[in-house]
Amino acid sequence: MTGKTQYHIFETASGPCGIAWTAAGVVRFQLPGEDAARTQRLLLRRLENAEAAEPAEPPPAIARAIEAAQRYFAGEEADFTDVPLDLAGQSEFFRAIYDAARRVHWGETTTYGTIARDLGAGPEGAREVGQAMAKNPVALIIPCHRVLAAGNKVGGFSAPGGASSKVKMLALEGISFAPPEPAQQSFGF
Repeated sequence: MTGKTQYHIFETASGPCGIAWTAAGVVRFQLPGEDAARTQRLLLRRLENAEAAEPAEPPPAIARAIEAAQRYFAGEEADFTDVPLDLAGQSEFFRAIYDAARRVHWGETTTYGTIARDLGAGPEGAREVGQAMAKNPVALIIPCHRVLAAGNKVGGFSAPGGASSKVKMLALEGISFAPPEPAQQSFGF
């Protein structure tokens, strides 16, 4: 992280979210929680030097990110590609993974393996892509919910609510997953 950290808790149609930033950009984004106090606790718990973080009114670039998040959770298309990020402390490979994920737009998905291959890491790199997604400090802004497991299966999601939250976020974008097929019936012999 670069410089003093500030944060803001704000309302969306899905519940309160939190965002933290430095002069360089967003360092943390907290997906909707049950209430503002819990959202703030979750945001600060995952924030380096949380004891020094201060609540603040967002500057213009952060205010635009908040407005985009509010549109997103209202089910409206939102684009976060211009939101400045402060990913200091992340490895070069994780930053490359995050850049690749940011190119997956509203209503689109990709897989861990596809990102790994695109970055020249090959299929074995899919595990590292999954690790980067699990450690994503700015979920939604880096749309890890759009990155699926092999076979376009939902896979995991480290945010509160787990995979069901991922499915709900994708549903906001018009992407749905059919319920699993029932087991094949026995022929009776």
